[in-house]
This record gives sequence, C-alpha cells and structure tokens, in this order.
Amino acid sequence: MLLTAVLLAALAAPDGPLAYARGSETLSEPRPLGGGGPEKAALAVVEKIGGQVGFYSAAGERLAGVPVSVCPHEIVLSHDQRHLYVSDNGILWMTDPGEGGNTISILDVAKRAKVGEISLGKFRRPHGLDVDPKTGRLVVTVENPPGLLLADPAARQVLRSYDVKGTMPHMVVLGPGAEWAFVSNSGTNTIAALHLASGKVKLIPTDARPQGGVRSLDGRFIYMTNSDGNSISIIDTARQDRIGVIPVGKQPGRIALTPDGQTLVYNLQGDNAMGFADAGSRRQTAVVPIGGRSLSLTLSRDGAWAYGGIQDQDRIAVVSVVERKLIRYIATPKGAGPDPALPLP
Repeated sequence: MLLTAVLLAALAAPDGPLAYARGSETLSEPRPLGGGGPEKAALAVVEKIGGQVGFYSAAGERLAGVPVSVCPHEIVLSHDQRHLYVSDNGILWMTDPGEGGNTISILDVAKRAKVGEISLGKFRRPHGLDVDPKTGRLVVTVENPPGLLLADPAARQVLRSYDVKGTMPHMVVLGPGAEWAFVSNSGTNTIAALHLASGKVKLIPTDARPQGGVRSLDGRFIYMTNSDGNSISIIDTARQDRIGVIPVGKQPGRIALTPDGQTLVYNLQGDNAMGFADAGSRRQTAVVPIGGRSLSLTLSRDGAWAYGGIQDQDRIAVVSVVERKLIRYIATPKGAGPDPALPLP
C-alpha cells in the first residue's frame, strides 16, 4: 500500500520523477530525490549491437559508454558488487552460425571502465552467467562447444568445464549454496542439473526451447521460461525434477521475481509485452503491451520497475510493477541495440 501511494503521488506531481522529458516523445527514468556530487549510474545496459556497456543515470541520461567486445549478451554483478561481468558472445543471434568470442569482460562499476577480461581459451560464444555469492566464482554457459564453465574472476582463469549433455546452452541459475547449477539447453529442450563438485549431470525434460530462469527466495524452486512452449517450468532444486508448469503468453525469454517472492515478471517476445504470474497460484495474471519485442527482462532492486530492452528500437521499456502499465522509455544511442538493463546498487 505504501509503495502504491508513493507511485500515485509521483504521477500526480507536475514535475515529479515520472514527468515527461520536455521536448521529447520518450519518458525519462525517475529523477534522483536530493542531489549533489557526481551523478550516480543507476543502470548498466548491454548495448549488444554497439559492442558496449552503457551506464545510465536514474534520469535516463547516458553517462558513459564502455567498449567491451563484439556482440556482448549478458551481464551480472560480482559478489561484492564492485565489478560487472559481461559475456562477449561475438554473435548477434544464438541461432546464427559462427565461431564467436571467447572472453568475459570485467568492468569496474565505480570507474565505469573495463579493467580486465577472463580468457576462455577453446571455449567460445559465452552467454548466460551467474555468481556464487559466497566465493565470487562465476559460472558461464558456452555454445561452442556446448558446455558450462566454472571460472575464478580474481585469478581470471577457467577452473573447470562441464558437459551439459545438450545443445545451445543458454542461461544458468545456481541452486542454493551453489552446489548445483541449472542450465537451459535451448536446442534439446532440457535443463541440465549439474553437480559442480562431482560433475554429475541429470537432464530434466522441459517444454520447447528453455531459456531464462530465476530462483525462489527460499531456494526450493527455479522458474525457467520455455520460449517456444509458451510456458514456465517449475524445477524442484532438491529433487532436480520438474514439478509443475505455468502457461503464459507467447515466447517468454527472461524472468525475474519480485522481492516479496510472490510475483514472476517476464518478457513476452511474441506478444510485444511483459507478463506477470502469481507464484503461489501458478497462473498468469496480467499482460502489459510495451510497443516492441523485448529480448530481456530485469527488475529494479526494490521491485518497483521492470526493464525490457527493445533491441531493434534502441530503447528500454520501463513498466510499473505495481500498476501493471508502461510508464516510459529510456532512449539509447542509435544502433546500440540494448539487451539487458542491469540495476546497480
């Protein structure tokens, strides 16, 4: 109720944080309340086509652009929140042929600069990323050859490789305690549950083309989208098995969970929309048109806003989670091709 009241008050204010940017057809991000000092970056946006990571203020202004590599895809924060890890895939679309890149770029959040990279050697086309919050180690999917890597960002080296027993490994989510990793094999319609210590693999059948996933707050479940199955699989992390499914709209790709653990939010590429589902009842509850095909979905750290990068329009849709409506767009440079927009601490 408090969050709703705040949002309504902001909307009512003539020059409040949700006001239109004067002289522009796009809306801006909420302006910072209070001020002084250098402007803080609120979002790190993977500009896939432009080959950069853009740092954007809370007002939607692009503060800096950091070149990384050709066609970067995914981005995560380090466990201490000081660095960003970016998968330098090297190929625009996962279905396109090509050798691809073989590095993970490391960016310093405060400096807004690239400070290093992890060479993946013979493993190419890195994509999905997750970080062990205790050790800081990184897991990353690779498409060529298909697999999963465990890397040490501090040492900037690959520690181990794993066979995912499938093709087109796309995204990865660590289970509780980072004992297991759950990889979406988009080409073979399975989720590979990988025991990181032993290398044991259990394949979990899913609907067509599994993609992005998110872990429940208690770690008991992972919710994994199925893009061509128009559904979300519910995976029991202890049993490494699918225990349920949520029918949703067309082509869900990325997915997030609100901080209260009750609402799943996901992009719907085939509907040019964002979808909402109740985790308890396992039912889709809302679909919000966003005016374009979003390839990504992230949530602000307080769960108030959902961000969807519309690559072919060079803009990011911002949706109010409480109101279930499109509020504004953030413009990126022409030809940037934005994908995920990662909220920063």
